[in-house]
Amino acid sequence: MSHVTGIYDEPELYLLSCAYRDVPAEATALQSWFGEHGSIGRGLVKHERGADAGKSAGAGPEAGSVLELAAGPAEHARELASRGLRVTALDRSPAMCGYAAARAREAGLGLEVVEADMRDFSLPRRFDAAITMLNSLCHLLTLDDMVAHLRTVAAHLVPGGLYVIELSHPADHFGPTSKTTSEWVIESGGTRAEVRWGEGDSIDPLTQITDEHMSIIARDPDGTVRTAADVVPSRFWTFTEMTAATRLAGGLSLAATYGDFDSTALDAPDAWRMILILRRD
Repeated sequence: MSHVTGIYDEPELYLLSCAYRDVPAEATALQSWFGEHGSIGRGLVKHERGADAGKSAGAGPEAGSVLELAAGPAEHARELASRGLRVTALDRSPAMCGYAAARAREAGLGLEVVEADMRDFSLPRRFDAAITMLNSLCHLLTLDDMVAHLRTVAAHLVPGGLYVIELSHPADHFGPTSKTTSEWVIESGGTRAEVRWGEGDSIDPLTQITDEHMSIIARDPDGTVRTAADVVPSRFWTFTEMTAATRLAGGLSLAATYGDFDSTALDAPDAWRMILILRRD
């Protein structure tokens, strides 16, 4: 048995912990929202999924461009690239960037991977859309961090471009019962993983930051056991804080909100995510 401290240094285990997500369905929802709320009209929705599409259409002049921020193993970026979009994945973890680039090469995808901080980066072009998935903005711990991030994203979007943000739902913290679980078991490719994420952790009522304790124990078919453990400071962001940060940052405005990738309303009883769609002014 090997023990590794630092989940963001272990892309395969991190990816396994998130294997419950239906990434192709979520990518389809993203493309639908690009078409519904964006004013770009540059091929963000028209390409079909498949390796051939990713190889042939990825560099085409009509293919839309997407930037995934805090991308980690870049599942959504790679899925969108497989549909023919021109995609860049950005993350500050060298391990995650290396993993994402390697998986894209194996699949024959023209994915660009950039190692950078999502609060302050500079790329030589602007994008039709940007996305941040899996509550990754929780790593921005202060209002200054969030405003700097939003300003940087706005500077990298074309006019009318969209920024889709997926966050945890406020009901996880303010509702009578949490919308999500902190402990689950997932099986993928014959590997069984026991995941604990944030179980029993409390939020500081002044800073809204919690030190999330997480662990993964993965058992492979050959009997190999892999483990990872970490403590990750995370900030809980409310809807009013996000809209205020957007106004402070400038350049972006709220276009739509959803409570799930099936376009459930944010205030619906079964909403379990807080998805904000911002549009570049």
